[in-house]
Amino acid sequence: MKITLNNIKFKYEIFQIFNLFYNQEEIEFSDSGEFKINILENKVIIENNIIKEHAFDKDLTEKENIKKAVYSYLTEIFGYGFPYGTLIGIRPSKIASRLLKEGVSENEIIKYYDKHYSASGEKAKLCIEVAKNEKKLLYDGSHKVSIYIGMPFCPTRCIYCSFASNPINSVRNLVQPYLKALTKEIEEIGRIIRKRNIQIDSVYFGGGTPTSIDEESFEKIMQVIYNNFVNEKNIREFTVECGRADSINFEKLSTIKKFSADRISINPQSMNNRTLKMIGRNHTKEDVINIFNMARKLGFKNINMDIIIGLADEGVTEIKNTMDEIENLNPDSITIHGLSIKRGSKLKDSDNKQAARSFDEIYNMYKEAHARSKKIGMFPYYMYRQKNMIGNMENTGYCIPLKEGIYNMEMIEDSESILAFGADGVSKLVDNKTGGIDRQANVKDVKEYINRIDEMISKKIQLFFKEE
Repeated sequence: MKITLNNIKFKYEIFQIFNLFYNQEEIEFSDSGEFKINILENKVIIENNIIKEHAFDKDLTEKENIKKAVYSYLTEIFGYGFPYGTLIGIRPSKIASRLLKEGVSENEIIKYYDKHYSASGEKAKLCIEVAKNEKKLLYDGSHKVSIYIGMPFCPTRCIYCSFASNPINSVRNLVQPYLKALTKEIEEIGRIIRKRNIQIDSVYFGGGTPTSIDEESFEKIMQVIYNNFVNEKNIREFTVECGRADSINFEKLSTIKKFSADRISINPQSMNNRTLKMIGRNHTKEDVINIFNMARKLGFKNINMDIIIGLADEGVTEIKNTMDEIENLNPDSITIHGLSIKRGSKLKDSDNKQAARSFDEIYNMYKEAHARSKKIGMFPYYMYRQKNMIGNMENTGYCIPLKEGIYNMEMIEDSESILAFGADGVSKLVDNKTGGIDRQANVKDVKEYINRIDEMISKKIQLFFKEE
C-alpha cells in the first residue's frame, strides 16, 4: 500500500488511520502512491478512484481534522468503520476521566468522543464506566510506589508473545544466574526503600511465567520478594501471575499462599483444547480447571483469568464455550484481551494469516465476552489498548466488587511511581504535582541483564534516590 502525501509532517497520523484498514499490509509513502493526499490550510483532498474534499471543523485540532478526513474516506471505500474511530491512544478512558473532572456530563462526553474521534457511543460509555470505577481506587495523593518483578521464562513461547519470555528448557543455564541478579537488584533497592520508609502500595510478580522455574527456586525468590516488599509493609495487594496451568502445582500454590500473595492469575487464554495446542500451550482446559479448583481449595479468594479474542480458528461459538467454562469456575475477575500482532512474535514473523477475520465477527466475539462478564456480576474497572490489535478494540479488566487489580490500574493510568525489577522491567517516576513521568528501562535480554545488573541498579538509584 503506497500513499503520496504533500506534507510529511502528518505522516504518522496518516499512517495510523491507514493501518486500521490495511493492518495486514506494508504501508509506504511514495511519489507514486495509489492514494494521493493533499493537506491544505483549511481542508484535506484525498484521491483514489474517487476524489473527496473535507473541510476542517474549527472546533477540532489540525491533526484531529486530518485523521477524521482520512478515516471518513476509508470507511466509504470499505463500507465499515471501527468502534473507536480515529482514537489510537492506549488509554482511551483517560479522556473520560479528564472530562468528568472538568464537570462535563456523561451525555456531553459521549458527544465529545463522536465529534473528536468518530468513536461510538458504546465505547464512550465503556470509557466513562471504567473512569468512574478507577476513581474509587486510584492515587490518593500520598507518596507511594508500586513494585513490579519480572520472570522472563515460560514453559514454551506462545505464538503471539512478544514479551521477554524465553522457553525455559532452552535456557536452563541462565535461570540461576538470573535469579541471583534479580535478588541483588531487589535487595539493594529494598534496603533504600526501608531506609527512606517509603510506603509500598502493591506488588506484582509477572513475566513471562513466574511459576515456570522449579519449586525450590520459586520458593527462594518468593522469600526475597516477601522480605523486601511485603512483610509488615501494609500493602494493598500482592499479585502473582501463575499464568499457565502447565507451570503450576500444589507446591508452588502453597508457596504463594505462604508468602501472603492475596491475588493470583490463572490464564488459559482459551478453553478450547484445539486452540491451546495451536498457540503453543502444553496444557488442556481440563488442566486449567484442576489447577483453578486446587487454588480455591488452598484458600485463594481473588483469582483472575485471562482470555484472548481473535485466536486462530476461533469465532463466537468458541468464545461462548470459553465463557461457559469460565463461568462454571466462577473467578473473581476476567481480563478480556484482543489479539495484538506484535513485532518479535512468531505470529508477526510468519506468513500465517490466522488473525484475519471480518470485523463483524471480531466485534461479536468481544460483545459476547463483555456481555457474559457482566452477566456473572462483574463490571469493567480498567482498560488499555495496544498497537495492531485485531479490530482496533481494547483489553478490558472485569471484576466482582472489591476484587479490582490495584496494580493494573496504577500501571495503566500512570497515577503512581513504579519500581520494576528484572529483565525488560520499566520503572516510572511520576511527579505528583505535574504528572510528568521519567522512565528507566532494564535491558530486555536476559544475558545482558545478568552481566549489567550493577548498571541497572545504579540507574534506578540515580532516578529514584539521587543522593544515595
